[in-house]
Amino acid sequence: MEQVEPPHGAALSPPVAGARIAKESPDAEDYLQLCQCVGATLQWDERLRMPRNELSTFLRSRSTALYILRHDGQALGLCEFDGFGEREVELKHFGLIPAAQGRRLGPYLLDWSLRAMWSDGPDRIWLHTDTNDHPKAKSTYERIGFKSYAEVWEEFPD
Repeated sequence: MEQVEPPHGAALSPPVAGARIAKESPDAEDYLQLCQCVGATLQWDERLRMPRNELSTFLRSRSTALYILRHDGQALGLCEFDGFGEREVELKHFGLIPAAQGRRLGPYLLDWSLRAMWSDGPDRIWLHTDTNDHPKAKSTYERIGFKSYAEVWEEFPD
């Protein structure tokens, strides 16, 4: 899916009092802990398999942008982008911990993070989604302006 222009309309307001989003640069351990909490049911394993030195380099890279949603200091979700400052940016990971789902925090996090990324002036933000994603993922992406541009069937061994 791709988005070729910023989200339209007014930015979404925090659906929960005290919810805050900020661009952060966590260390590898904090990042992995959040990834495991968010991605366990989604089969996120790419970052878990990265050697720690490569992960640390990725997290410190100028092209990495990581937005974390917090409530009362607790990390509830993340939006991870690769390609910050470039013409094309990939939304690599987006999700919430299970306890935060169903409270409209996901659309808020996505809207806020995309607006922040578009402020840097890319031509395109793209992502891929798959059958392991949350059942509402594709409709959430479509509501915020993403359009499908390709569909591929891939099989991976267990």
